[in-house]
Amino acid sequence: MTSFVDFLSTMGLLHLTVGNIIMIAVGLTLVYLAIRYEMEPLLLLPIGITAVLVNLPLNGIANCPTVGGLCSHPGLLDIVYHYLIKTEIVPLLIFFGLGAMTDFGPLIADPKTALLGAAAQIGVFVAMLTALALGFNIHEAASIGIIGGADGPTTIYLTTKLAPQILAATAVAAYSYMSLVPLIQPPIIKALTTPEERRIRMEQLRPVSKREKILFPIVTMIVIGLLVPSAAPLIGMLMMGNLFRESGVVPRLTKAAQEELMNIVTIFLGLGVGSTMRAESFLTPQTLMILGLGIVAFASATAGGVLFGKLMMKLSGGRINPMIGAAGVSAVPMSARVVQRLASEEDPGNFILMHAMGPNVAGVIGTAVVAGVFLALLG
Repeated sequence: MTSFVDFLSTMGLLHLTVGNIIMIAVGLTLVYLAIRYEMEPLLLLPIGITAVLVNLPLNGIANCPTVGGLCSHPGLLDIVYHYLIKTEIVPLLIFFGLGAMTDFGPLIADPKTALLGAAAQIGVFVAMLTALALGFNIHEAASIGIIGGADGPTTIYLTTKLAPQILAATAVAAYSYMSLVPLIQPPIIKALTTPEERRIRMEQLRPVSKREKILFPIVTMIVIGLLVPSAAPLIGMLMMGNLFRESGVVPRLTKAAQEELMNIVTIFLGLGVGSTMRAESFLTPQTLMILGLGIVAFASATAGGVLFGKLMMKLSGGRINPMIGAAGVSAVPMSARVVQRLASEEDPGNFILMHAMGPNVAGVIGTAVVAGVFLALLG
């Protein structure tokens, strides 16, 4: 009889809580959205299925038993989180891969669009101040605010350093809303611009030389590294990957960074974030507030970019389409494509995609710099 009772105690079904059931449903919902609607499937699929796995009791893959406060027998997902996510290895390698995939040509051709990327960072501060007003501490508020940069790796990097207890919520919010950019941005853009403004055509960008493309990552790395040293890891890896791409002398390494490395670290990123979605830590009122603040961050970032775009339109005598300011959020290249689609709706012959890519890639740099400033002040 005792053996039978002991056998029953090893069954996860008997230890399943209401919270576990809810989180399993949440994980399956993320899986459904990733497969059915292709919402950031590269991240939401592994995050969702891992969330299901870690909420199955007694499986040992992530529910590490502790002895004296230390993890005695870490499972696979514990190892991924503690040694690849918490140590910042994966987020930094993601930036390296992004750099190898990014063309900064549009930004180099029209440097003033960097101002639009900077203006869109207002969403970070709006969300941060709102989070403080709702009772989050300054470290949590900064981690929530960075969601407004629409940059998942930066969100994970900053949250891991400042507020790891809310990592799952900020990561899910960042990647979920990035996939919803085509739904979130158009109503805001249309509310802040007129059809005439959306029809503005812009002059074709000048050609950018190979020398300029090679010098850009080197100069950017040095300047930002000196001005904001705490942003150097993110910017340094981003620009190093970009230099690989633009130099043209290491095509195999560039291809590996763009494909094999990026695929591997994306898998580990999903597994690591999903492993933090345990019922006891994820099912809190804070999580719901963070998800709501994510919308505030994205919406205010979009509005900030568009409004600054309108200012630049006035100052340029109507030569700048204010919609490209919405691409200042660093959801590359989704927000630039949203801007192009709206321009085409008003004027099928209006092609401003490359103009929107300038603030789009500038937003990546801007968000990393803001994260660096937060780390310098709060880290």
